[in-house]
Amino acid sequence: MVVSTRRANGALAALAVATFVYVTTEVLPIGLLTVMAADLGRSPSEIGLLVTGYAVVVVLVSLPLTRLTQRVPRRLLLTVTLGVFVLGAILTALASNYWVLLGARLVIAVTQALFWSVVAAAATGLFPPEVRGRAVGRLAMGTSLAPVLGIPAGTWLGQQAGWRVAFLVMAAAGLATCVAIAVLVPTIAPGEGGAARGSQPDGRRFAILVVAAGLGVTGALTAYTYVTPFVLDVTGFEPSALGPLLLVTGVSGAVGAVAVGRHLDRRPWAAVTVPLGAIAAALAIMWAAGTVPAAVVGALAIYGVSFSAMAAAIQNRTLRIAPGSTDIASAGISTAFNAGIAGGSLLGGVLVDTAGLRSVALVGALLVAAAVAALLGERLLLPADPVLQHEKRQAEQREGVLGP
Repeated sequence: MVVSTRRANGALAALAVATFVYVTTEVLPIGLLTVMAADLGRSPSEIGLLVTGYAVVVVLVSLPLTRLTQRVPRRLLLTVTLGVFVLGAILTALASNYWVLLGARLVIAVTQALFWSVVAAAATGLFPPEVRGRAVGRLAMGTSLAPVLGIPAGTWLGQQAGWRVAFLVMAAAGLATCVAIAVLVPTIAPGEGGAARGSQPDGRRFAILVVAAGLGVTGALTAYTYVTPFVLDVTGFEPSALGPLLLVTGVSGAVGAVAVGRHLDRRPWAAVTVPLGAIAAALAIMWAAGTVPAAVVGALAIYGVSFSAMAAAIQNRTLRIAPGSTDIASAGISTAFNAGIAGGSLLGGVLVDTAGLRSVALVGALLVAAAVAALLGERLLLPADPVLQHEKRQAEQREGVLGP
């Protein structure tokens, strides 16, 4: 099916907004950790489990749901997924106790598991293969803008009007996005999209990428899940500074998504490895200079740039080296990401209760460094792929259809 450039760009924008809604909703409890804990009479670590449980569900159902829905047209699948998300977000806002809240979060997690497995292939399949990396970069703008707009705004709104209002707003945003996707995304069978199969399938490289993604996200979230109490109790910031601090991370993330876009087609391996190294450095700074406000602000900025760039680069590389269906490969990467989120938030909670807040940054840095080592091992153990080298030379010579 031929899709007009205008409609393809509109569909890409709608899907990017959907990623914004999902990321904001998933991570919002981090910004509202203390507010939700006080309202529900729970400890911060118990509220942190809302992130952990969410991620565990995504890990468990991503691959089974993706296999089950392989024949469902993408527009129908994405529209239904967003519709169930809206119901889950409303139930979250109306939850009368912690357990109802947890159940509502898990319903949303099921929809996210399916959404992240299919969204990249559905979006990039609307464009020619030579601009797939830039399409991934534009899709990632939604993910990177969530910390810029969604989480700071949600944190502020939750502090001013109550955390329930913040989730009602996310339900409304999800409903608007659902309608946009139903209108703009064309009806294309999964196997007919331009990104249905990996362009340079390589099972060994994909396996290493899954391991690196799992380790990297585990390390990053070990620290970032508890960034709110870290900056309050270790660095000494006032609660009123939480919004601006999260905004620093978010603005940096938007910069990272823009910056990495021009490298995804030309340097797909380096686009993953360099940001992971920068995340490890940022967390090491937070551990070594956690009591120095300027150092922590700088580390959060580095973290924001790098995490956003890393997430986009991993998705792009998945579409390239997927050993078969890109939907199944994306489900595998989503599983690794969310295993990292669950493992990181759980490990962070254990460290907070036993070794203190400062330890989350050190352990996080070591885990991300291990992810970098895995990717470096790929270069040492596997020979250079001539197909990838040829594509890199082609990407450096052509003009991008999507523009710079």
